[in-house]
Amino acid sequence: MSQAKPKHIHILGICGTFMAGIAAIAREAGYKVTGSDANAWPPMSTQLEALGITLMQGYEPSHLQPAPDVVVVGNVVTRGNPAMEYVLNAGLPYISGPQWLAENVLQGRHVLAVAGTHGKTTTTSLLAWLLDYAGLEPGFLVGGVPVNFGVSARLGKSKYFVIEADEYDTAFFDKRSKFVHYHPRTAILNNLEFDHADIFPDLAAIERQFHHLIRTVPGEGRLVVNGTDANLAHVLQQGCWSSVEHFDHVDGWQAEPREDGFELYVKGRSKGIVQTPMAGAHNRSNTLAAFAAATHVGASLDKLIEGLAAFHSVKRRLELVGEARGVKVYDDFAHHPTAIEVTLAAVKEQGGRVLAVLEPRSNTMRMGSHAQELARSLRDADRCFVYARPDLKWDAKSALKDVGSRLHVEQALEPLIAAIAAEAREGDRIVVMSNGDFGGIHQKLVDALKG
Repeated sequence: MSQAKPKHIHILGICGTFMAGIAAIAREAGYKVTGSDANAWPPMSTQLEALGITLMQGYEPSHLQPAPDVVVVGNVVTRGNPAMEYVLNAGLPYISGPQWLAENVLQGRHVLAVAGTHGKTTTTSLLAWLLDYAGLEPGFLVGGVPVNFGVSARLGKSKYFVIEADEYDTAFFDKRSKFVHYHPRTAILNNLEFDHADIFPDLAAIERQFHHLIRTVPGEGRLVVNGTDANLAHVLQQGCWSSVEHFDHVDGWQAEPREDGFELYVKGRSKGIVQTPMAGAHNRSNTLAAFAAATHVGASLDKLIEGLAAFHSVKRRLELVGEARGVKVYDDFAHHPTAIEVTLAAVKEQGGRVLAVLEPRSNTMRMGSHAQELARSLRDADRCFVYARPDLKWDAKSALKDVGSRLHVEQALEPLIAAIAAEAREGDRIVVMSNGDFGGIHQKLVDALKG
């Protein structure tokens, strides 16, 4: 008897962190997977290559011939995209990535979703690792590559599935936030600030989407909520039908910093000293959220504490990429003022000078929506080097004048690299922050320091 031919999905925008995760899971589930994208850079391009998934450059209609069983459309794809226009004209079946995941992977599973403006990727990676360490063998999809797993997504062997729950819109034909598709039973709400100025007019619009997420959590489910975030409190006031557990709150989970770790308190009772490999107050909050969510599905606290010590974080989250002349160069994904601030504060905790290198690359950053907040976010940097991209819609020198003599702005990469290399001295930590590849500046900096 001949074996049934595997279903073929073609993914438009396959190199995005979310869509590359969809590709990995579909491949593991037995689908034939191909994809198209205009741009590809590590770690997702290398992950796709390692999985043997065919990546086609650009968006050519020929990529869809012969026709796949379904086209999965990433939110990078807009009307006018040649491949998408072909899909519509030819009447090919198409679906968004979040909806495909919900219908083909998440249905019937206990979904643990991690939402928030900041910390989603680290917290999702940590939660997936803690559940795995506790023997629960979850599936997961992360917007990055957790070092402990080496891949951004997997199908999993149990009913549990951990997902990074993004508030960005789903697709050009579905303007709801991605996370409304996931129907979690356990949902972490890390924090909430204004972001994504290209699709949200104000904070209230984002709060509305977060409340849509809350509406999907069953009464027997649980919300794990940052107890210090006023915006999240406002969202909960709009209606809540599930049990709520707070972190960073005296009535819930708390962490008091100690040397190489923190003392853990649960509802006011000390659970002892916890060793952690991650620096910074923001990572203590991320850890508390992951602990609270993991215990909701039955993981023992002792096992979670043990697993934390073996956690290796995520690529592009304060990832050490090289060292030369006693200077360490880190790569970090921070691209919002609050994320920049907490990242630099965490590095400052470790001592020595901090050299911040920033590319304002996200849509929100390029539009200038956060320009006035940036100077404050750079306060822990001893020197600040900013790449004023050609498409920047605001004047970096003017907006960052409060940084004073610590500021150095360049409109091209080569002089920026030269200035950083000239300034750096032994013991410094250079933190490169961008949500893109930043023109390969990380390795160029290491090479310049060696030179």
